[in-house]
Amino acid sequence: MTEKQRKLDERYLRMARIWAENSYCQRRQVGALVVKDKMIISDGYNGTPSGFENVCEDDNNVTKPYVLHAEANAITKLARSNNNSDGATIYITASPCIECAKLIIQSGIKRVVYGEKYRLTDGIDLLKRAGIEVIYMEVNSDK
Repeated sequence: MTEKQRKLDERYLRMARIWAENSYCQRRQVGALVVKDKMIISDGYNGTPSGFENVCEDDNNVTKPYVLHAEANAITKLARSNNNSDGATIYITASPCIECAKLIIQSGIKRVVYGEKYRLTDGIDLLKRAGIEVIYMEVNSDK
């Protein structure tokens, strides 16, 4: 990876962290940006589907089953646009779960840059098996 690419990756990942602040979820806020040819073509953060109340957790602080992950929001938003994600990079503040990894593979995204490891690695393992470049990057938010 070139120094220029590393700096771009750091910047987009920091932007994804800022975008995560839009989430109404209390337990965890996650953001995602899809970038193609140095342009942000989609964005997403974890939350409830359009038209639902902006409450992600139930009374026991358990995430409701219909809450969408940031990656799923960003990828499905692309389906409603004139853009496509063939060859794009997705920047995610947390490592993708296996369900989001499947969406990433099917969407044609070729690179995944994420900033926080999760205890389960099945999503990352599946992405690597599919030949997608996966990069873990710790980025200081105070830069």
